[in-house]
Amino acid sequence: MADYVAAIDQGTTSTRCMVFDHSGQAVSADQKEHEQIYPKAGWVEHDATEIWERTQEVVRGALDKKGLGPDDIAALGITNQRETTVVWDKSTGEPVMNAIVWQDTRTDKICQELSKDGGDDRFRPKTGLPLATYFSGPKVKWILDNVDGAREKAENGDVLFGNLDAFLIWKLTGGPDGGVHLTDVTNASRTLMMDLETLEWDDEILSTLGVPRAMLPEIHSSSEVYGEAGDFGGLQIGGALGDQQAAVFGQTCFSVGEAKNTYGTGNFLLLNTGNEAVQSKNGLLTTLGYKIGDEAPVYALEGAIAITGALVQWVRDNLGMISAAPEIEDLAKSVEDNGGCYFVPAFSGLFAPYWKGSARGVIAGLTRYVNKGHIARAVLEATAWQSKEVVDAMNADSGVDLTALKVDGGMVANETLMQFQADVLGVPVIRPTVPETTALGSAYAAGLAVGFWSELDELRDNWGKDKEWEPQMEEDERAKQYAMWKKAVTRTFDWLE
Repeated sequence: MADYVAAIDQGTTSTRCMVFDHSGQAVSADQKEHEQIYPKAGWVEHDATEIWERTQEVVRGALDKKGLGPDDIAALGITNQRETTVVWDKSTGEPVMNAIVWQDTRTDKICQELSKDGGDDRFRPKTGLPLATYFSGPKVKWILDNVDGAREKAENGDVLFGNLDAFLIWKLTGGPDGGVHLTDVTNASRTLMMDLETLEWDDEILSTLGVPRAMLPEIHSSSEVYGEAGDFGGLQIGGALGDQQAAVFGQTCFSVGEAKNTYGTGNFLLLNTGNEAVQSKNGLLTTLGYKIGDEAPVYALEGAIAITGALVQWVRDNLGMISAAPEIEDLAKSVEDNGGCYFVPAFSGLFAPYWKGSARGVIAGLTRYVNKGHIARAVLEATAWQSKEVVDAMNADSGVDLTALKVDGGMVANETLMQFQADVLGVPVIRPTVPETTALGSAYAAGLAVGFWSELDELRDNWGKDKEWEPQMEEDERAKQYAMWKKAVTRTFDWLE
């Protein structure tokens, strides 16, 4: 009997492979970054071929570090950056162009044109999503409209579309030589093309977007055996989840009303709503949470924030204020507060709860008193304030006030941020013992598919608390600072005509 489950975690800035034991503890990992490509202002691309190469390298690396072979691994799960769009040639496996990343805003005119008939919520009743540059559907349309020959090949079924989960599954299972072309319900729910109720591609939306059905992957559950990874000794690929839904799984938010917040390149707060797809009235997304085999799907409300950890990277790479991301905390701790400075990082417009693609970033409240320590603190506080806006929207939609927040992702190591998050929410913030919950969640889904774990309660038993932060800020001070944040946010609106 194999003792481990592996997970490929294909993220926005890097790809890693992690190996977990039966208790959900990581025993090995390997990680490699890939290039961020910015051809024009607002355009963000990745080389999908480079990502495929990195994927192979980190799987081998994670196994080699522990001296493991395919026989030691019960199943392989996949989690991925969602909405990032790949179109590739079916016969060669070569992408027709770079992948268009979820942060990319080039489809703003496409979305504006589509919204003229029915507004931004034109497809929301079926998809749970507003018309926005964020989602895959408009990106596919852009590729078909702008890459020579792509539309004709798509109509003939000679090119294929997928988020990176589908691209990697196709590659792992043979590519041009019999690779399976499929995606899971969570990734399909981020395309703006899947009906939330039927869990099928919607022909009316496909027709409106001009996306041929022949290029789309089959939609499957999040936990089932999809096929075998031939280059890795026939490892069974047992499940896939978009990264934020994988974090829901890894945090074991299996009950209605349980929520998690992931702090990564962006921030994503998801609330389990059970077998009901709850339509938001407050700027949130209705999305698939997960689907285990033949069981009924579980839905979630999501608050998506485009720029959180990416703002720290921007301060490092574009401003040179720090040389490594963790240094932002020491710089922020060099001052007592933000000095009246607020940083709203609307680099790709504003996501939840505003959905304003024409917004752009603003630093407000600058005086001669403000120094780089205050700016560093404002950078961290931006993540917490944006998360508070999403929590407020979620409380309004669900009718139930959040009582505690489970957190995960790279930024949860920043204790200054975690304390401030508890302060502005007024509820405890809880970090688990295994913070790599995206990889863990996809490992759990794959392990369930092959019987490595038998039921959800086994996974719940694995969850443990590492640290909890209690709120310390007075209510009056919280309200005062929140009002200033809200004022700063309004300054970003309609920056682009």
